[in-house]
Amino acid sequence: MKEYYKEDLAFIHDVGYSDYALKSAPGILEILKQNKINSGLVVDLGCGSGLWANELAKANYQVLGIDISAAMIDIARKRVPNAEFRIESLFKTEIPPCNAITSISECLNYLFDTDNNSQTLVQLFHRIYSALNPGGVFIFDIAEAGQITPGTTTKSFTEGDDWLVLVEKDEDGEKKILTRRIISFRQVGEHYRRDDEVHRQQLYNSTDLAKLLGEVGFLVETMNSYGEYVLPKNHTAFIARKQNLF
Repeated sequence: MKEYYKEDLAFIHDVGYSDYALKSAPGILEILKQNKINSGLVVDLGCGSGLWANELAKANYQVLGIDISAAMIDIARKRVPNAEFRIESLFKTEIPPCNAITSISECLNYLFDTDNNSQTLVQLFHRIYSALNPGGVFIFDIAEAGQITPGTTTKSFTEGDDWLVLVEKDEDGEKKILTRRIISFRQVGEHYRRDDEVHRQQLYNSTDLAKLLGEVGFLVETMNSYGEYVLPKNHTAFIARKQNLF
């Protein structure tokens, strides 16, 4: 299987694109507390380099992080040595009984996980519901259609002290697929090393997903922010609650 978020892009994402995870963290921690989840196991699906997992660990939660990128998991294990991390597809991994499950920064949209399709997404919702203890919550966010104007292409670049990323994006309005073509350069010694990746995302409709979650048994709330952190354009966050038995 082709690798994504390989060593260089994983490093760049960790040092240069941490805002989403870190700025979301206070609001998500508050959601957990509002739902009386103050301790116990939280499973993070698509944990990346462990930025959010680290915030959970600092708040005294137990953490299990799942990600398909070995390079991301390597960073996460070094960042949060007291947490458990697995290199697995979030659509296939075994989810243990837990108090909360999170999937932050549009992880469910990514199609480089070949196990991601409409059928396995519904199956994942069922598995999450089964794994959650009564009163548990599933907190996640998605990217929806309209990330850019269909039929157009956008180009941008971001740079750090020892890296540079060029990104070209286009959106298929009919298939609702966003494609990011990513060229990264990372300094290694006196030279810069180039790597290329293509990431595709299935763009979802929040109303459709809320309906699917409701059919599974969740009580669903949608929002456009985690606390004070407002999500990017055409993104929606979900709080899916599993009711207490009594």
